Amino acid sequence: MKKLDVLILFIIGLFAGFAGGLLGIGGGVFIILPLLAIFKVSQKEAQGISIAVLLPPTGILGAVEYYRAGEINIWYAVVIAISFVIGGYFGSRLALKLPVKTLRLLFGIFLIVISINLFFK
Repeated sequence: MKKLDVLILFIIGLFAGFAGGLLGIGGGVFIILPLLAIFKVSQKEAQGISIAVLLPPTGILGAVEYYRAGEINIWYAVVIAISFVIGGYFGSRLALKLPVKTLRLLFGIFLIVISINLFFK
């Protein structure tokens, strides 16, 4: 794996963890979409990597099935998982400092942007 790839995967995980910590959302959108767009992995592989990242708390059985089917790049999942933890820490620290109204506004904007994106694609 190239150093640039590791850096990009790290940024994906950091952003996904930060958004999860800040807005209380799952990181799947922030992991799957960049993997599809930047790394050109298949939809199944992107989903498998995303599940592997969230493996400890959520999806061990699903990740095992994706792994058995050959749809997980373990190294991508490891790099994103490490940076996801770091991003989650800083996102949650910021969220705790922001007023509730600001968090609600950010969450609402996030949902609108995602909804518009889904609607038009």
